[in-house]
Amino acid sequence: MDTFFIEEKIHELLAAKFQEEHFQDCFLVDFHLLPGNKLEVFIDCDSGLTLEKCQRISRHLESHMDEGGWLGENYALEVSSPGLTRPLKLQRQYVKNVGRKVEVTPKDGSPVREGILKAAGETSFTIEEIIVTKEGKKKKKTEVQTELPYEQVKKTMIVISF
Repeated sequence: MDTFFIEEKIHELLAAKFQEEHFQDCFLVDFHLLPGNKLEVFIDCDSGLTLEKCQRISRHLESHMDEGGWLGENYALEVSSPGLTRPLKLQRQYVKNVGRKVEVTPKDGSPVREGILKAAGETSFTIEEIIVTKEGKKKKKTEVQTELPYEQVKKTMIVISF
């Protein structure tokens, strides 16, 4: 089977599953078909992704993949959340992570920005940064809110703090 066919089928199957009552707040973030017939599917839910939801979605995909024989008999399927080590890709992920600390890498090569994700709209998001300036011998800290269009961002990562 070609990759395009498999991608289309995964999208169709997930769209149908996400119409079910317990999965209506779920959404596809990304998926990859890797060498060795390994399929990684990354999903998320506005209310938080549970292990049970991952298992049920995995079973749903497996049953159709087995029936259609898309990847043959030997394949690996992994359904999970994108986790904190993957960049935010969708506006819904930004909304879900409002209040968390993020690191934003602009596309234009300007310095990485770090701050608290304060808001996420349709075309842009807002972070609150602490800007340190010197006034004589004293350092002054100022909170500045900056709106960043999604299209100008190379990647946004959640900053994990312990």
